Amino acid sequence: MTATRIGLAGYGSGGRIFHAPLLAAAADVEFTGVVTRSPERRAELAKGYPDVPAYDSIADLAAAGAEAVVISTPAATHTDLAREAIGLGLAVVVDKPFALDAEAAREVVTLAEEAGVPLTVYQNRRFDSDFLTVRRLMDEGALGEVRRFESRFERWDPDRRPKAAGGGTLLDFGAHLVDQAHVLFGPVSRVYAELRTDDGELDSDVFVALHHDSGVESHLWGSIRQAAPGPRFRVSGTTGTYIVDGLDGQEAMLKAGRSPAALGERWGVEPEHAWGRLYRGKTGAPVRSERGRWDSFHPAFAAAVRGEGPLPVDPWDSVRAMDVLDAARMSATTGETVDLGQRPQGVSTTR
Repeated sequence: MTATRIGLAGYGSGGRIFHAPLLAAAADVEFTGVVTRSPERRAELAKGYPDVPAYDSIADLAAAGAEAVVISTPAATHTDLAREAIGLGLAVVVDKPFALDAEAAREVVTLAEEAGVPLTVYQNRRFDSDFLTVRRLMDEGALGEVRRFESRFERWDPDRRPKAAGGGTLLDFGAHLVDQAHVLFGPVSRVYAELRTDDGELDSDVFVALHHDSGVESHLWGSIRQAAPGPRFRVSGTTGTYIVDGLDGQEAMLKAGRSPAALGERWGVEPEHAWGRLYRGKTGAPVRSERGRWDSFHPAFAAAVRGEGPLPVDPWDSVRAMDVLDAARMSATTGETVDLGQRPQGVSTTR
């Protein structure tokens, strides 16, 4: 089988830590180059991947034979670079947040469809150990009928300043939080949100409440100013509640310089002390965590580029999530619940 030639645009923390090791380890993928003009980043690339060349532009990457590109640059540049890549005929992965608003996201997805170019969004948190465990418990009926979904990305990072280029915590963490809620419980009809800013900055602390058409209520928190983070998930059903603390360990693995290439089948395996618990009243029992599978995203994308499987994430899912995030910002501004009503969320106009 011929490997899919995939390049990377951007070699900051996102590209260097969250994509390069996974691309280098991915089956049936040739990590074909990195677009960066920074001398510092080029030196880091040469040290970490001496056989992977650097390029000045996505056009140069395409001219060198790349079939696809992963865009891992500041969020404000995502849509412009995606349009450029689509124009060059490159299949595209866009890091989250896909765009700064739903209108821009919808425009890029439509452009890709019209050009016949595969486009997906790096919603890697769909492949978290804890999230996959929630899906398994729901499939098994272990929780009964889920009534409330509580999900948190909360960190204590008081020196961090949300950057305008990233859209603030609502987009940074909310892109994952809303996507996961959508995957589990479907479309949203009502949105209420509260955002906190510090010293005139972008939002650093957010709360979003979603009412799903399925009847489930999702309560989502995102913060970089939370000194005592709450449970990662609390999923409450009619026959049981699942609670898990802490973040999936794949991020820590990558930051520590570990990769699927070195760990093999041990990649993404959570230690028993990090497992969640299933409660029925006062009784709680540990639940084996599913193996985290961030390492499955790029091979699935590569297969889709070759026409051998579906995209790992339908880009219209991310447009739908952006509709909800836009509504959340409106709600936080007005103090009122936003009714999405029967308005289609992230529906292709060309299908």
